[in-house]
Parts: sequence; C-alpha cells; structure tokens
Amino acid sequence: MSDLFPEVVETPRLRLVSRRPKHVGVHEAYDLCSAPEMDDVIRYMPWSRHETPNVTKDFLDRGGSSWTDAESADYAIIPREGETGAGEIAGFGGLHTEWDRRVGELGLWLRPRYWGRGYSGERAAALAALAFDVLDLDVVAVSHVAANEKSQRAIEKYMAALGGGRDGRERNSIVIDGEPADELRYSVSRRDWLATTGGDYDAEFRWELDPDDVR
Repeated sequence: MSDLFPEVVETPRLRLVSRRPKHVGVHEAYDLCSAPEMDDVIRYMPWSRHETPNVTKDFLDRGGSSWTDAESADYAIIPREGETGAGEIAGFGGLHTEWDRRVGELGLWLRPRYWGRGYSGERAAALAALAFDVLDLDVVAVSHVAANEKSQRAIEKYMAALGGGRDGRERNSIVIDGEPADELRYSVSRRDWLATTGGDYDAEFRWELDPDDVR
C-alpha cells in the first residue's frame, strides 16, 4: 500500500476520490466552492465561500498534507454512472483520525442540489467501515450545529443504522459567522457497529487510483 488511506472508496452510488491536488483540479473546485449556492451550505459551517482560486488551492493542499501525515482521509464525493449529476463533484467529506484516542471524526458538506438523496448515510457507512475494519479505530463520532435540523435528521438516521446514537450537547463548541454555537454530538463504538451490522458493508477500498476513478 502506498498510503495508509485508500485513494478510492466506492459505494453503490458514490465514488470517493482523495482530496489532493493531483486528483482534484483547483479551478473546478473553486467554481464549486465560490458559487452562490454555497450560501446555503456555509450557513452552519465555520468557513466562508472561497473568494479566490488561491483559497481553494490552500484547501486542496491541506487535504494533501493531512493525508500524507495520516491525520485525515479527505475525499471528493462524486456520484457514479446512473446518478443525476454523475461525474460531478457533489461535495467533500472525510474521516479525521485521532490516533491517541482511537477515534475517527466524520465530516461532510454537499451542494444543495445533492441534498435529500441519502448520500450522507451511504458515505458514513463506508467511512465507518474504513475506520473500524481497516484502520482499527474504536469509535466513530460526528457533530453538527444544534440549529441545523437537516443535518440532525440525516445523522440521527444513519447513526442509528450503524448502531450509534446521540451522546449530548457541546455548548459554544464552534464559532459560526463570529458567534459561538452549540453542537450535538453522536458516536458509535466498534462493538456496537459489529452487533448492529454484523461487520457487513457495501463498499470497496482501493489504494491505487485508475484513470476512470476520477469521473
């Protein structure tokens, strides 16, 4: 294996490709991250629309460095053939690793046109399997801003399917547009994941990127 993390994760409807400059074009990502539709995305995010391509370059560079340092497996999320918008980047998400605590933290954002398709849960199931079955972590966790009802519905649904649930509220744990906000936190242990899913998952991990994997 050339990397600790797989370069490609495939699920029935999605292809996740590592968020690194050699795999994701700066200008393509900039067009996405600077678009007016991103106002709906960043409402509950601690960052802003990208103002210049250089901001996007830094975003991709961080994905590359955290990958190399085994800190995060970050991916561009691309619908596969047969899906509306196949081949386009639908958003970005990944798994941040806290090796000393043996915890993997999920993160995700999707463009509004891809909301409501169940992609969040499909990606979460694949990355939970990566965390437990490949990386030998003990816990997978995720948080969302308490006021974000769409994220709450999605996360509650997929965490229940994985065997997890809500742990509680973290007060003033994040700053959104200059103001502190509460987050709701959820987690699942490997033991509960195994008890609920039997360790079965519908995902394939590949450590080498083929030309056809990008789109």
